[in-house]
This record gives sequence, C-alpha cells and structure tokens, in this order.
Amino acid sequence: MSVSRGTLGASLTQEILSSLGLANKTAAWGTLGTLRTFLSFSVDKDVQKLLKAITGQGVTHSAIVDVLTNRSREQRQLISRAFQERTKQDLLKSLQAALSGNLEKIVVALLQPAAQFDAQELRTALKASGSAEDVALEILATRAAPRLQECLAVYKHDFQVEAEEDIRTETNGILQDLLLTLSKGGRERYSGVIDYNLEEQDVQALQQTRGSSMAGQWVRIFTQRSPEHLIRVFDQYRRCTGQELEDAVQNRFHGDAQQALLSLVSIMRNTALYFADKLHQALQETEPNFQVLMRILISRSETDLLSIRAEFKKKFGKSLYSSLQDAVRGDCHSALLALCRAEDI
Repeated sequence: MSVSRGTLGASLTQEILSSLGLANKTAAWGTLGTLRTFLSFSVDKDVQKLLKAITGQGVTHSAIVDVLTNRSREQRQLISRAFQERTKQDLLKSLQAALSGNLEKIVVALLQPAAQFDAQELRTALKASGSAEDVALEILATRAAPRLQECLAVYKHDFQVEAEEDIRTETNGILQDLLLTLSKGGRERYSGVIDYNLEEQDVQALQQTRGSSMAGQWVRIFTQRSPEHLIRVFDQYRRCTGQELEDAVQNRFHGDAQQALLSLVSIMRNTALYFADKLHQALQETEPNFQVLMRILISRSETDLLSIRAEFKKKFGKSLYSSLQDAVRGDCHSALLALCRAEDI
C-alpha cells in the first residue's frame, strides 16, 4: 500500500511540533521554518527603526538584529527598497559601513536574495580548495528546482561564467559527474505510486561491481531518482546483500567521490538529520565554523529548521539553541540564536 507524501509530511509536522510543544499551533506556523512572515509588518516602522539604529549615538546592534531576524526574506527585500526610496541610500551598504566582523556577514546574507546568497556560497566552494564536494553538493542537492535554477542564473550574471564551467574546471571524475548532473535539476518528483520494477532495476544496477558503466549507474540513480524511491532502494539493497549502501560506497569508491556519494545518501535518507550533523560538526571545531553555521541557519530558517532542531536534540541529547549559546562568541552570537529561535526542552 502506498502512502502519499502529503500524509507523511503532515504526520512529521505534527510529531515535530508536538516535541516542541507547538502541536496546536500548526495553522499559525504553517511551515517547519523558524522564521516566517511577520504578521504585524510595517515597512515604514522598520525603515525608521533601522535608520535610528545606524545614525543614532552608537550603532544599535540589537535593533538591527531584531528587525532582520524577525522578517521573512521577502519582507527584508521590501525594507531594502523602501529604505532606498526614503533615504536615497542603499541599506546594505549603510549597514556594512556601520557593522564589522561576523555580524556584518550575517546581515549581508540576510539582506541578499536567496539565489544570490546561494550563488556566492557555491562560487566560494568551487574556488576554495577541498570544499567543492561538501558545500557545492549541499547547495546543488538540497535546493528546490526553481531556487536552484535561479541560483545558477545569478551565478552566471554575477561571475560572468556558467557554474557548469567552474565545476568542470575545479573538479574531476565521479564528483564532477555528480555535480554537473545535480546542477541540471532533473531529479524526479514522487508521484505517490511505488514503481517496484524500477526499484528492482536500480538495486541490481547498484550491485554491479565491474564494468565501465558501474560509476555512471550510481551517478544516474543518485541524482535522478526521488528521495522516496531511493529510500526504498536503500532498504531493498540491504535486504538483498546484507550490507548497508553506505558500506558499499566505502568499499567501492575513494576520496572526493566517496565523500560526495555518502553525503548524497545521507541527504536522501533524512535531509534534516544531514544538516543537524553538519551543524554539530561545525560546533565541535576548536573555533566554531561560523560560515557553516551561518549558511545552514539562514538557508533553512524559512523551510525546515524546526525539523533540524528536532533531529539535533534527538541525536546529540542537547538542543541546538543551547549548543550555539555555549559555543559561539562575539557579535554574531545574538543573531545566530535569533535565527535558531528557541530552546528545545
């Protein structure tokens, strides 16, 4: 018997909101993001508040953080345009002049359109040694198709080069094939109908151990099949071989290809848990990895950060909010906590 994605999504929402004490507020919250449309939004009041925070006696960081972390990205864009119209000044440049350090980076990221933020992170990943298989894959594999296409269009406009060209220049082998295929945004959407024949074909293809087409089969399956289909393939693979697919990846692939395939398996199995693991790793470093924390908290704040928080608490026994509170120091502390939003008991 097939279960529709909508039914699964609703039950997951209820489960997570129940664990957060919000089970009766689903209608008000609407999404699994921590940041949502501010219902009492007044663009004029926000412009005045930001202007006062910048031009008053000393820059008021708390007022800037309060406005920008309590408005949706669409509302922040409206504030930027209104600020320009009323003051003849660019809000982003004005805030950059008033701020510094990591808080400035957060404010810039919050005020950018989502596609521009993703495009810059993707460009940095492809041009920075050793991170292409991590950040680039995260962006290409976890963004919805419309947002991904917008990101790639902004990438071409801002950097005067196609992202595909940079992928070909900066990567090679199976990793390159994975990134190029993911960049096309051609992953199948789940129809609600289980295709048992295709499931069997994919399992057989993944069991193939020799031949020049072996790697190509893995790339094709991992980048084109829906997450719902892949989870069933992973389960069937274990039943047929007695081995988890992650073990097969580690036995057959090495280096960047192995890491990329393992990341894709993790994303397909449970995207929220994948991001929870990345946040935990970033917090465990000698100095917390601010760039990772900022990218994930901002990019997931309007989609599924509540799910990520729930997975973080479940796996690590400590809330994401408390972990940020204990590990992060400096002027970005309050902004990251505001994006995370609340403690999970």
